[in-house]
Amino acid sequence: MRIPRIYHPEPLQIDTEIALSDDAAGHVGRVLRMGAGQALQLFDGSNQVFNATITEAGKKRVSVQVIDATTDDRESPLNLHLGQVMSRGEKMEFTIQKSIELGVNTITPLFSERCGVKLDEERLGKKLQQWRKIAIAACEQCGRNRLPEIRPAMTLEAWCVEPEEGLRLNLHPRASHSINTLPLPVQRLRLLIGPEGGLSADEIAMTARHGFTDILLGPRVLRTETTALTAITALQVRFGDLG
Repeated sequence: MRIPRIYHPEPLQIDTEIALSDDAAGHVGRVLRMGAGQALQLFDGSNQVFNATITEAGKKRVSVQVIDATTDDRESPLNLHLGQVMSRGEKMEFTIQKSIELGVNTITPLFSERCGVKLDEERLGKKLQQWRKIAIAACEQCGRNRLPEIRPAMTLEAWCVEPEEGLRLNLHPRASHSINTLPLPVQRLRLLIGPEGGLSADEIAMTARHGFTDILLGPRVLRTETTALTAITALQVRFGDLG
């Protein structure tokens, strides 16, 4: 049986006994139905893996003894910041989950002219909490030991004007550049994925003014969630650690 991986939100230390967070305790105690004496792997975002043994297990509280630690770096050499215009339903959750599995470091949800998602501040706050839980679960599943940042939502223009070193890319179906034509090497990259209806002409012009290069993935028109994952995969193959 595979040893479950659990994220702990506070720094871990060897030879200490700790209580898991409420979410983690619920998963270990109620869902996995694990008991005292069984093994867990913990990570706290420090790029280390901590072996631990359960000392107490209930439906609401789980305590563990931290035994040892090893550094386990599974981060890509490409630092990739995804700006994703929010999509409806479960598509945004799917994009966040899979892009983290593919090695994205930062995700910023965006509002644009054709964004189909309308959320007030309260609902947006709840969405952000849910997206961060999805990020934790994705790291637990895929083996990453650093937690990617899920930022609060902002407007497309506010995101584009942020100062950040590195290459800036915007997916566009009529672009003249492809990922394979981009010069090597690239260590930092900001990738913009538009809404289901695409960016407006004014928005495309605005991204160009802020240094974004339009790139083309191929001859077929992809859905927004397919576009993000295809582009991230291609970028990790060319500049990162896939393939």
